[in-house]
Amino acid sequence: MDVAALRALLEPVLAERGLELDDLTVTGAGTRSVLRIIVDGDGPKGRGPLLDEVAEATRAISDLLDESPLTGTRPYVLEVSSRGVGTPLARPANWRRNTGRLVLVTHTDGTQVTGRITSATDETATITVDGAPVEVAFADVKKAVVQIELNRPHDPELDLDTDEE
Repeated sequence: MDVAALRALLEPVLAERGLELDDLTVTGAGTRSVLRIIVDGDGPKGRGPLLDEVAEATRAISDLLDESPLTGTRPYVLEVSSRGVGTPLARPANWRRNTGRLVLVTHTDGTQVTGRITSATDETATITVDGAPVEVAFADVKKAVVQIELNRPHDPELDLDTDEE
């Protein structure tokens, strides 16, 4: 399967639903191909897509691929998901969508710092480290990963309101 052609086919369908094509891979698995699609988007709170949005996109992608000659005659398995929490923050939008979360940043010089993302622009993010703001230039970041917090402080932007539970 031609990955570039698949990207061109899928991006408009995702854009109609307010989603972005974050990653697309095609791998062989015996007599089948596995088509893995990772989507991202702002979602209703600007923090990423909801499960229902990903499910709707999956149906649209499946219908589109069923009609397209790009998949050829070889059977394939379609996997559509959102970015996982362990997926590195690669673009400014990833940082913005994770505002309020704890992140481990590995700089290009090998140093590491852990802090809570407070804001992000196209060039930098501000994280709070030990109560003090620290500016992180994306050009100086080798890898940044959101950390799992079991006892994360309450954040009304990230947590469900009691009326929604």
